[in-house]
Amino acid sequence: MSYKRLENKEKVILNLCVELYLQTGKAVSSACLAQRMNNVISPATIRNIMAELEKEGYLYQPHTSAGRIPTDLGIKFYVNNLLDSSHHDWPEEVKFSPDDLVVNSGELDRLLLQVSQVLASNSDNLAFVISPHISQIYFDQVKFIKLKDNNVMIVLLSTFNLVQTELFTTKVLFTQGELDQAAQYINQNFRGKNLSFVRDYLFRELPKLKLKYENLIERLITLLRSSPSPTEEENKIFLQGTARLLDKAELFDFQKLKSLFQNLEEKANLARFLSDLISLERVRVVFGSELKMPEIADCCLILSHYGNRRQVLGSLGIIGPKRLPYERIIPLVDNVARHLTSTITNLERGVVL
Repeated sequence: MSYKRLENKEKVILNLCVELYLQTGKAVSSACLAQRMNNVISPATIRNIMAELEKEGYLYQPHTSAGRIPTDLGIKFYVNNLLDSSHHDWPEEVKFSPDDLVVNSGELDRLLLQVSQVLASNSDNLAFVISPHISQIYFDQVKFIKLKDNNVMIVLLSTFNLVQTELFTTKVLFTQGELDQAAQYINQNFRGKNLSFVRDYLFRELPKLKLKYENLIERLITLLRSSPSPTEEENKIFLQGTARLLDKAELFDFQKLKSLFQNLEEKANLARFLSDLISLERVRVVFGSELKMPEIADCCLILSHYGNRRQVLGSLGIIGPKRLPYERIIPLVDNVARHLTSTITNLERGVVL
């Protein structure tokens, strides 16, 4: 019995069983389901259907005299129904005010931190937002600032009028004058591109450009070689709501929960892992058990992506127990992602928010 082969009665009973389990955390009996359905279907018929759903892996029975509990497959079926049936006109109560996102600071990181706070406070779970790689962002202007020794800061003004910064260490020493000259060349010739494009173009065209610009291009390439490439860059991750997840410790295996938070301390590893889950679906629901990572086997991830008209910039979402109010959290993640995308797009168009 696949998803598609489930008959209407089986679908109704499975969805109701999952719904009751998510509300109570207890095994669901056939009598309880019959009562919720106003005895339209008899308890005996429901028992037979539940037994069949158990054979197919959607439910399991903790012990003989107990009711049944949905498996990850059963919960996923319920979640997929929510995603498929909405298309997605979400209820009004999960929406938030445009005033919740303030971009007066002009910093991308501050905006993403606000988004993680909105997600955490509205979901009562651990929220995350992954920032884009600085080398992938289309820029209006770029500047290099010399710091101590071989350290340099990139200050990038994106085409959507938000600033992102990153530190890196160069292999050779540069003067501030050389850095200003490099930035001037990039801004004059590559406005509207990203640093990955600039790097690739200069590597490819080096022989021709050296004849015209002598050592400027060679020094610029040395500088760009020192800056992080897309494969070397670490995504920044903004996490909010760790305490909220700890308050739900009874929904996790304690040792797994401990292991989970040990991983959360390694933010770079978590950011890399979550970045790999980016998809073009509006909302994606993933269980830890699907990812073959024992430390998050008891968790559920609900994530979406944000960006602008030209590219996907990053992902955002929540991490929580599998017993989540999906009908509320899925719309929340979707709405926050769409509002962040709208905010960034409006900035790019020059609209005053």
